[in-house]
Amino acid sequence: MKHHILLLSVAPIALLAAPAQAQTVAPATKAQTTDPNAPVEAQTAVGIEQDLSEVPNRSPVQASTTGLEDDQADPRDIVVTGYRASLGSAQAIKRNSDAILDAIVAQDIGKLPDNTAAESLARVTGIQVSRYSDEVTQVLVRGLPDVATTFNGRDIFTAEGRRVALQDFPAGALAGLEVYKSGTADLLEPGLAGLINVRSRRPFDFEKGLTVAGGVRGTYNDQTKKFDPLGNLQISQRADTAIGEIGWLINAAYTQAQYRNAVRWGENNSAKPSDGVTVLPSSVGRNFEIPTAIGVYNDSGKRWRPAVNASVQWRPAHNLELYYDFLYQSYRGEIANDWLRVPLLDSNPTLSNIVLRPGQSAQVDSLTKTGGFRPEAYRSTVKGYTDTYQVAGGAKWDIGRAHLSTDLAYTTSQYGSDEWSFDTAFAKSPTADVRFFVNDGISFDLPGFDATNPANYIWRGYFEATYRVKGKGWQWRTDLDLETDVSLFPRLQFGFRWTDRDASLRRGNRYASTEPLAIGLADTPTGDLALTQNAFRGDQGFTSWLMPTREGIAGNAARLRQFSFEALQRLVAGNPDNTGYRDALNRFATPEVQLDPLQAFLADEQTYSFYGQAKYEFYLGSVRFDGLIGTRIVNTVGSYRGVSSVEFNGVRRSEPRSTRANYVDVLPNVSLRIRPDDKLQIRFGITKTRTKPEFGQLNPAINITQNTAAVVPGAVEDTRFGPGLRGRPDAYGSGGNPGLQPLTSTNYDMSVEYYFSPTASVTAAVFYRDLNGFISNYTNRVIDPVYGLLEISRPENAGAGRIKGIEVGGQTFFDFLPGLWSGFGIQANMTYLDGKQRYPANLFVSTGGTTQPPFVAIPNLSKWTYNIALFYEKGDVSTRLSFNNRDAFLNGNFFTADGIYQGEGTTRIQRLDFGFNYNITKEITIAFDVANLLAKPFNNYRQYGEGLVYPRDVRDEGRYYGVGVRFRF
Repeated sequence: MKHHILLLSVAPIALLAAPAQAQTVAPATKAQTTDPNAPVEAQTAVGIEQDLSEVPNRSPVQASTTGLEDDQADPRDIVVTGYRASLGSAQAIKRNSDAILDAIVAQDIGKLPDNTAAESLARVTGIQVSRYSDEVTQVLVRGLPDVATTFNGRDIFTAEGRRVALQDFPAGALAGLEVYKSGTADLLEPGLAGLINVRSRRPFDFEKGLTVAGGVRGTYNDQTKKFDPLGNLQISQRADTAIGEIGWLINAAYTQAQYRNAVRWGENNSAKPSDGVTVLPSSVGRNFEIPTAIGVYNDSGKRWRPAVNASVQWRPAHNLELYYDFLYQSYRGEIANDWLRVPLLDSNPTLSNIVLRPGQSAQVDSLTKTGGFRPEAYRSTVKGYTDTYQVAGGAKWDIGRAHLSTDLAYTTSQYGSDEWSFDTAFAKSPTADVRFFVNDGISFDLPGFDATNPANYIWRGYFEATYRVKGKGWQWRTDLDLETDVSLFPRLQFGFRWTDRDASLRRGNRYASTEPLAIGLADTPTGDLALTQNAFRGDQGFTSWLMPTREGIAGNAARLRQFSFEALQRLVAGNPDNTGYRDALNRFATPEVQLDPLQAFLADEQTYSFYGQAKYEFYLGSVRFDGLIGTRIVNTVGSYRGVSSVEFNGVRRSEPRSTRANYVDVLPNVSLRIRPDDKLQIRFGITKTRTKPEFGQLNPAINITQNTAAVVPGAVEDTRFGPGLRGRPDAYGSGGNPGLQPLTSTNYDMSVEYYFSPTASVTAAVFYRDLNGFISNYTNRVIDPVYGLLEISRPENAGAGRIKGIEVGGQTFFDFLPGLWSGFGIQANMTYLDGKQRYPANLFVSTGGTTQPPFVAIPNLSKWTYNIALFYEKGDVSTRLSFNNRDAFLNGNFFTADGIYQGEGTTRIQRLDFGFNYNITKEITIAFDVANLLAKPFNNYRQYGEGLVYPRDVRDEGRYYGVGVRFRF
C-alpha cells in the first residue's frame, strides 16, 4: 500500500534527507508494508527501511513545502512498536537531517520513554537537566539554558515567557522530540543553545480508516505514600470523500503527581562568632565560620496536567492541502511547603562542645548552641494554574517546481497563583545539637523540645499574595521552496515570518506581622494542628513540628484575614506612630488581595524575519558533498513599561518608566556534509545564534522598600561585601534592566557519524561556542545619600565567554548473537563541556576589584554527563534499564570584597530507571516501571573561602513505581 505524505507547513516533522545512492532500495521494497502479526524485528526492519529510503531530501522547512506527490509514502503510516522501532526512527532522523540534531521517537502511540517531554530529554546526547519538585524544570543544551521551543514547528510559550514549560507536555500527547544543535536559516530563530521541537501526531500519519489508541497508568510515590492516575486516549480517522481526502484526530492526556521532597539546609551566608557569642571550649579559638542558620524544608504538593490536541487535514487535490490544528495544555497545583529556620549566631548565643574539622581551624564539624534568637517556621499554601491555547491553520500548494506553504497561528497563555502563608515562631530558643557534615548535609536535633505541645509555639504572622502573568501572540509565516535545473544548487528557499507578542504581569501581597502580641498557636482560628510529615530517608534528627493543615490555612483564608485584621488593629492602637502597622491594616481592610498597579509590567514586541537559503550538492569521484548556505535577518521592535516606586516611612512615591528597542540581527549559517560511502558522513557547520532577554528582565522599573524588619540584637555581618557595606541594610531594591543586550553566540560544529545498520551507529561531535552577554541576577550593595545602605538585586549581562565540548554516542542491538541473546541492545552517550565567562565588570568593581574581572565557571554547566541504557526486546517482551549521570556544577558566582570566590554548587546527580513491557495481544500491552530507583539525595554546597565549603542543602526526592496498560486498535 502506498500512502500520501502529509507534512504540516512549518512543522519539522520529517527531517530525513535523501540517502546516498547506495542506500536506495528497489521499488518493490517501497511498496512493502508490515504485517501486524509479524515479529517486532520484522516490523521494525520495514518501518526503518522506509524511513531511510522513501522520505525526500529536505531541510526542516522544506518538509513543509514538499512531498504532495501520490507516489511517496510517509514512514509514520507504518506504526511499529518497541525500542527497536523508536531507536531506529530517531537514528534515521538524525542521519538524514540537514541540521545537526538528536531525536526521541515514541516507541508506541502515546508512549515516550518518560512521563513528560522534559524528562525524556535528559537521555539525549548533550542535554543536561535540573529537577525540582520531582520533575524536570530546566533543560540545557550543551550547557546553555537559552533554548527556543516550538510545537510542530510553531513558536510556543508559557505565560509571559519566551519559551514553553516543557514539563507541561504529557508524554501521551507526543510522537517525538527533536533537539536542533545547529540552526538553519529556515528554522525559527534558535536560542543561544538551539531549538527543541515537540511533535504530535496528525491524522494523515496513520493508514486510512479508524485508529483508537491510548493507555492508563498508576504511579506510587514512596515519600508521599500516595497513588496517582495518568492516561491518554487518541482517536483518529482518515478517509476518501467526494471532496477529497479528509482526516481528523483528537488526543486527550492527563498526568498527576503528589510529591514531597525533604530538605535539610544551611543558610547561604556564613560568619565568625561576634564578640558577644560565648565559645566553648575557648581552645578552639574564634577563627572559624559557620552558617548563620540551619533548617528543614519540605517541598510538597499535588499537580495535575490535562491536555488536548486536535487536528483536521483536507486534501482537495493532489497538489493542495489545508489543515487546522488546536492545542490546549494546562497545569493545576496545590502546594503546601514547610520551612523551619534555626539561627546559630543571632542574639549572642553560647556555642559549646565545638569540634573543629581535622586540620581546619576555620571550619566546624559539630557544636551545641544554647540561647540566642528563637527558631521560626512557616507553612506556605499555594494554588496555581496555567492555561495555554494555540490554534493554527495553513495550506500547502505545489505549482510545478515551486512549493508554497503558509501558516497562521495564535497563542494565548496565562499563569496565576494565590498564596496563603501561616508563620510561627518558637516561644523560646531550645538547645540545638548540630552536625555539619552528615552524608554531605547538615543534620541537627533539638533535645528536650516537645514538638507536639502547642504552648511551645506562637503566631508570627500571616501572608497573602496574588500573582498573574499573561502572554499572547500572533505568528504568520510563508515559505517558498524552488527546485532548479542547476545541479550545484538543486534547491532554493525563501521565506518571511511576522510575530506580534504581548506580555504582562500583575501582582499584589499583604502581610500581618503579629509576633509582638505573643498569640499562642492554639489560639488561632486554624482548626486542627498536626506534626508536619517526615519525608526524610534518614540522617536528620529534628524532622517535624506543629502546624495547621493545608485546609486550615488555604481553606480557612477568610477567618485568618479577619483574625489578622483584628490583630493589626491592636498593634496600631498600641503603636500609633508605626507606619508599617498602619499600612498593613489598610491592606487587610479588603476581602481580597489588591493587585498593585505599581508592580505591573507590560511589554509589546514585534519581529519581522526574512531568510534565503540554498541547498548545494556535488560529487568528487564517488564522494558526495552537500550542505546549506543561508542567512536569516530579524528586525525586533519592542516597548517595555513599568512603574518605579520608593516606599519609606509609610509613604510611597511612584514614577512610570518606559523604554523602546529597535535592532536587527543577522544570523548566517553555512554547513557541509561529506559522504564517502553509504555508512559514513562527516559534518561541518558555522552558525550565529542569539537569545533575547526575558520580558520581565527588560522591565525598566526599580522598586526600593525600607527595611522594616525587627532589629535583631547581635546580628552577624554579611562579609560578602566590603567594609561599610556589611551591616543591616536600610532598604532593599529590585527590578529589571532595560539596558540588557541579547545574548549572542558564534558556533562552530563538526561531527562524524557511522551507521552500521538501521538501528546501530557510532557518532562523535566537537563544538565551540564564542559567547557574549550571559544574563544572571546579581546582588550588590551601595551607600545611597537618601536611603542609606541599599541592597539591590537585578539582572546583568556578563562579559565574553566560551564553551567547548565533545559528544560521543552509540547504539546497537546484538542481532549477531544466537537465539534469545539477540534481543539485547545498548545505547550510550557521553558529553564533555568546558565553559567560562567573565564576571560582570560593574559588580567586580563595586566589591573592591581593581583589575579586569576574572573568568569564572558558567552556572549550571557540568563537565561530564553520560547515559547508559540496556535493552531487551524479543517477541512480546521488552525491558529497559537506563542510568543517567550528571557531574557537579555551579549554581552561581560571587566575589567578596576581599577577593574570595564564593560560589554555590551542586554535587553529582545520578538516576537509575527501569521499564518492562509485555504484549498480551498485538493490541494490548501491560507495563511496569520504576523511576529514580537509586533515590540518591540531591546535594548543594557553598564555598566561603579557599578550599572551604559547607553543605547548602540535601534533598531527598521521590522514588516512583508505575503500572499500566496500553491499547491500540
